[in-house]
Amino acid sequence: MAALTTVVVAAAATAVAGAVAGAGAAPGTGVGAAVPQQNDGCLGTSGGIRPFQLQNWKQKVNRTKKTEFIRTAEKFKNQVINLEKDKHSHFYNQKSDFRIEHSMLEELENKLINSRKTERAKIQQQLAKIYNNVKKLQHQLKDAKPTPDFVEKLREMMEEIENAINTFKEEQRLIYEELIKEEKTTSNEVSAISRKLDTWAVGDPGAEKTLRAAPGKLPADRVTPSALPAAVAEFETFLQQTGGRQGGWDDYDHQNFVKARTKHKGKPAFMGEVLEHLPGRTQDEVQQHEKWYQKFLALEERKKESIQHWKTKKQQKMEEIFKLKEKDSIQVLSHNKQEDNQKQKEEQRKKQKLAIEAWKKQRSIEMAMKSASQLKEEEEKEKQQQRARQRQCKLKLLLETYTQQKKEQAEFLRLEKEIREKTEKAERRKTAADEISRFQERDLHKLELKILNRQLKEDEKAEKQRKLAKLKEKVENNVSRDPSRLYKPTKGWEERTKKIGPAGSGPLLHIPHR
Repeated sequence: MAALTTVVVAAAATAVAGAVAGAGAAPGTGVGAAVPQQNDGCLGTSGGIRPFQLQNWKQKVNRTKKTEFIRTAEKFKNQVINLEKDKHSHFYNQKSDFRIEHSMLEELENKLINSRKTERAKIQQQLAKIYNNVKKLQHQLKDAKPTPDFVEKLREMMEEIENAINTFKEEQRLIYEELIKEEKTTSNEVSAISRKLDTWAVGDPGAEKTLRAAPGKLPADRVTPSALPAAVAEFETFLQQTGGRQGGWDDYDHQNFVKARTKHKGKPAFMGEVLEHLPGRTQDEVQQHEKWYQKFLALEERKKESIQHWKTKKQQKMEEIFKLKEKDSIQVLSHNKQEDNQKQKEEQRKKQKLAIEAWKKQRSIEMAMKSASQLKEEEEKEKQQQRARQRQCKLKLLLETYTQQKKEQAEFLRLEKEIREKTEKAERRKTAADEISRFQERDLHKLELKILNRQLKEDEKAEKQRKLAKLKEKVENNVSRDPSRLYKPTKGWEERTKKIGPAGSGPLLHIPHR
């Protein structure tokens, strides 16, 4: 979506820039159009490439790029279709063991697809509006009139286009910021899940064996919950009903919860940090766990107080028993000579027996309470570890599937890139070879023309020399030298003297002009 938005913004900016450039060149004198022609002419003159040849070469390169782009787009489109088919066949299969989780993913995907379609339609509508406004501005600039009203109208249209583009860019900026925040949150969640998987991966297998073997060893003097104190029984019942000492959460989530709560000293601000470190938990779940934890601490405190009170009471009873034993021993020593010595001994033995039995009973109750508490904790830990192992197996399977798909996709993209690069190199080599052969043919043609022109010039020169020699042969005449010929009158002079007659026999001093 980000790439699509970037392309859309670039297209809109290009359209507006092209419209303004075309509008500025339309009412001008054509100087801007003459300069590139002059540059092309200079390029053709200096480099030996004619303008129409350069234009044809550029058009050919553009067509090649367009063809390559369309081919690449088709490949990506087919790749997306294949990936969609694989995804639907693996994840959205009715017979899959994870159909419930996959149905949630399918529902989320449908929501995202509808959201993308809505956003695409909105962007196309905004771009169509901007495009129409730019077209109107171009149409107005073709019939430019140097009037204040026309300039004001153009200014309003350009401001409207600029405001539309700025609004579009601002909306896209806000969308990008929101996407960046979501990306950061998702990255934190993935890191937390990865840490949790690492924690499960480095677990101690010996402890699991111990926990698995523990439930089979039941104490012989295990007592019922009715024999326990009220606070202890209430605490044990609470643990059984709410999922153990971690409230139904796994060890990783509960430890992070306790760590964050201890860090913030139980203030409500710690819930934000808990949600950040536990991506699989919602705010309602954290609040419910907080209520459970408060009640857990209160019941545990009452249990400790009850056990401490029971220990104090037991200590007092033991002290009374020891006092009775001392008193009886003193009485036995003082009345050793009396007749009822045997009866007192019997009574003393009975009292000692009763005290020992009471002590044994208290001891058995204490051991039963301790063993019952340990046994329940071990059973709860075993259940939690079993749930954690099951969840870990599911997540590990999903993670392996996702990792395999990512590897296959990366390998496919790498192969596509190599094939595309090889194709581009082959196209470039072919284009270069064609251009080199064309330039060589052009240079050879020029060289042939030059040699032909030189040969024509030489032939013309030889022909001219031959014609001149022939003229010299025709005009050439052998005339003998006669110095007296210089003093003789010419034919013209003789003709003139004939017209004058005998009277004019004297020397002519002046030649009349016509």
